Amino acid sequence: MIKRIASIFFAVSISLFGLTACSSGTEETAAITEADCGTEGAFCIGLVTDTGKVDDKSFNQSAWEGAVAGAENVGGFAKYIETLDPKDYATNIGQFADAGYNVIIGVGFLMAEAMTTAAKQYPDIKFIGVDQFQGEALPNLTGLVFPEDKAGFLAGVLAGHLTTSGKTGAVLGTEVVPPVRYFGEGFRNGVAYAAQLLGKDLPATKLIYHAPDNAFNDPAWGGATAKQLLSQGYDVIFGAGGNTGNGALLEIAKTPGAYCVGVDADQWGTLPEAQPCLVTSAMKLIDKGVAALVEAASAGTIEGGNFFGDVGLAPYHDFDSKIDSAIKDKIAELTPQVLDGTVPTGVKL
Repeated sequence: MIKRIASIFFAVSISLFGLTACSSGTEETAAITEADCGTEGAFCIGLVTDTGKVDDKSFNQSAWEGAVAGAENVGGFAKYIETLDPKDYATNIGQFADAGYNVIIGVGFLMAEAMTTAAKQYPDIKFIGVDQFQGEALPNLTGLVFPEDKAGFLAGVLAGHLTTSGKTGAVLGTEVVPPVRYFGEGFRNGVAYAAQLLGKDLPATKLIYHAPDNAFNDPAWGGATAKQLLSQGYDVIFGAGGNTGNGALLEIAKTPGAYCVGVDADQWGTLPEAQPCLVTSAMKLIDKGVAALVEAASAGTIEGGNFFGDVGLAPYHDFDSKIDSAIKDKIAELTPQVLDGTVPTGVKL
């Protein structure tokens, strides 16, 4: 059985990795060092981020934390490469492959094609694709995927109960990335479900997606879009899209009385500046999923195909005492029903 582990907080050192296409950092564990990678007895994990940076306080950071935790558990070595441009995915993956790393993790849906190509080229290396659903399984490529619609739906039900203006919205990364769309549509349908429970006629949730270019690293656009929604009376807003979503959360935090919902990780800890509005986060437990797969790779039990990670809502933290107990009870009652599919989210996957 794959051991589940808690995520850890760590310091990351930055260094050059040899090409201008990327920047890189390392996290050493046990006695294994970078110089040992590719030699017998060494177990090395390389992670290639999407363009949102490794310290994005969301998606990439959660994956890196999982890689570090997994490496520490198996006595290995972990290193990351930050992708600066999507055209460099293959180059960055190839650097780890040519250096003889045992496991290569690629973060994000947009990297799926490059990961599949590399997995075919290097059959002895184990590849883990975060948010990369595997339609045709390769024996050495595992997709870590999540039911984002369920986390988004639960956040939407909460939003539907909390809104006083009746207006809820979401500032999102590109719609062409399925997990982002699942989060957004799940959130919208959750608000509609709450309206049915409450017998209210709430307007449809407004979903605003970034253009595909630079979709996850545009906090200025995220902030400006959230500001526009706030000016129109929207009082519960979901921010989902790496640094783009973070920009929205930070803007909402400036408005007293407005609620915001974070994404991927419990952003209460990763983005404390958003705490004035951050009622919860729609979480994908990426760190635990990555760590579990790294451990499975080390044990020789990892399989190709898809590995489904867990989702859920983060704690309410300082808002716990401010949310009516009837609302909290309803979310607690509904959560297992949504997670097991008894209550469908209505999202077409």
